[in-house]
Amino acid sequence: MSLDPSLDPWTVSSLQALVVGFAFAGLIASAFELMTPHRASFSLLERGGVVAIASLPLLAFSAPFIILRNTLRGRRFERRPIPFVMIATCIAGFWSLAAGRLLLGGIGYVVG
Repeated sequence: MSLDPSLDPWTVSSLQALVVGFAFAGLIASAFELMTPHRASFSLLERGGVVAIASLPLLAFSAPFIILRNTLRGRRFERRPIPFVMIATCIAGFWSLAAGRLLLGGIGYVVG
């Protein structure tokens, strides 16, 4: 049995994608809130028409940030149960991982 403390390259790649996904989600949501008088939220889809279609890329990449923001506010103000917060955090994490993989793959394609 080996006691090698180094991380597996796949683990490092996954952690990198997770961090990039969360960072990009926060950047996109914050930039949207800076440029418009509205908060980035899933309610943009309820407006219908061109606004809903135009908001799809924004929501696809900023969803982890929006999910965690709404979950933490719901826990604080509405006293949502901890298991709900845990499940929402897992969903946001997997979404962030997928978005980060997509972003890193796109960057690798452009650079390399």
